[in-house]
Order: sequence, then C-alpha cells, then structure tokens
Amino acid sequence: MKTLLILFVLLSGMMLLDRTESSSQKIFDVHLHGSEGPSSQVLALQEAGVYKAAISTSWDLQNRYRDFSNISLLYGLMFPCANGKVPYSLQSCFETGEEWPSISWVEQQIMEKRIDYFGEILNQYYGISPSDSSLYPYYTLALKYNLPVGIHTGGAGPDHGSPNFEMEMGNPLLLKPLLSRFPKLKVWIMHSGDQYYKEAISIMKDNELVYTDISVISNPDMVPPEKFSTIMKASIDAGLEDRLMFGTDNGDIIKVMNAVESIDFLSKAQKRKLYHQNAERFFRKSEKS
Repeated sequence: MKTLLILFVLLSGMMLLDRTESSSQKIFDVHLHGSEGPSSQVLALQEAGVYKAAISTSWDLQNRYRDFSNISLLYGLMFPCANGKVPYSLQSCFETGEEWPSISWVEQQIMEKRIDYFGEILNQYYGISPSDSSLYPYYTLALKYNLPVGIHTGGAGPDHGSPNFEMEMGNPLLLKPLLSRFPKLKVWIMHSGDQYYKEAISIMKDNELVYTDISVISNPDMVPPEKFSTIMKASIDAGLEDRLMFGTDNGDIIKVMNAVESIDFLSKAQKRKLYHQNAERFFRKSEKS
C-alpha cells in the first residue's frame, strides 16, 4: 500500500511537471492577421503562451490592436493590395483605397514607429514576382531602416478575391534577383514555400539572412500532418533549424502547437528555437554595417 502511494505521488508530480512545462511554453507567433474580435484573439493567444506576435492586416483594423498590453505586438505593412483590398477579408488595405502606399507615407510611419516590418508582401495575389522592380523602392526603405520583409509563398485558399493571383509567383526561387540586389535584406519566406518547400530550402542554404515560418503547413485543417513532417524533416536535415519560425496565419494555435509536438524527431532545444528563439534573433534590431 505504501509503495502504491509513493508511485501515485511520483506519477502525479510528473504529470504536473509536464502540464506546467507545456503551459509555460514561450511562443513568438510571426504570422498573425487581425480578427473582428481583437480582444478575444489576443486573449486566446496569451492563454496559449504567446508573449509576442507580428501582425499585419488592413491599416484600420491593425490600429485597433495598438493599445493592447497583454502581449507585445510588432506591426507589419501589407501590400500591394489588388483592387485596394486585403485578400479573403476584402477590407480596404488603406484608408484612401490605394493598392500601393506612397513611399513618403510609409517612411513617415516607420519614423513614427508604427511599422516594424514589411509583410505580408502580397505580390503573388497581385500577379507579380517578389523581385518585380515596382517593389524595389520599398525594399530600399526596409534596408535603410533595418526592417525584415515577409513574403507570401506557396498556394492560396479559395475565395481570396484577388483576380490576378498567379500560382507560379509563389515559387521562392523568384527571390533570387531580389536577394542579389539586396544581399543584406532580412527576408522570411512565409509558409515555407508550401509545395515549393524544396525551392525554399535551396534559397535558404544560399542566403543566411533568409528565414521561414511554418504557418499554414503546420495547420492540420489545411495541410496533412504527413506533409508538414516531411517539410520539417527536409529543413532540419538541410541544417536550417536556426532559421525556422513559428506562425499560425490565424489558424487554431492549439492545433498548430500539437502538430509541432507530434513531430518526434524534434528535440526540446529545436522546439524552443522554433517557438521563439529564432524569431527573436530575426526581428532583433541591429546596427547597420
């Protein structure tokens, strides 16, 4: 009886330790879009362990998040916007309805510390390459102020409302001219390239300032877990564990976390890198050389 009691206490302690470790997991979500219920979204993220997130959505909706102190938020600039609209939600990207924000306005927002990064770059929804010269003035500005740039890659869901969407414009290999022209620009490949994940890995192996996030590919409601595991294994085998970042793209964060936890070849140290350490390094401000 005494032995059973000791075993019960030990098992209870181990279960409590596991729950405590899980609930205290620090998470930096680098790929977040707004919700019509900002308070409930932020609360759900906080309860899941998110202490910092990078959010990009319509300028109007994004401004509704600026007073939250529950979690630390970084604010992105989403563009170019086909017909002036955010894909899927079809809100106006900017108050005046333009597709491209003016460079002078963007620089003013940066100086006022209202923009922390550029992204999601919607070139694919606009039907152009991420290396299209029309984007170069913005990349120049990002480099000037040491801002990271997040670029959409892979596919898209239905009903996005962008008539010029081009699947082939989501191939990460199209980043080559951009990276050649702006070799010191910090770029992250959103969605890890999805079906173009091999191309994303190739680009990352050749460019050490390029990171990626696991949004969409980690969402079991959108991508089969087997494919997520395959992409993660290929990335780890390629030596990229220090440049993989956690992201949900507004998906169910608990499902995404469970997808990560279900990958048995990831060590606890690798998970910590994925959940927050790599993102902290990527978004850290540094002196320009």
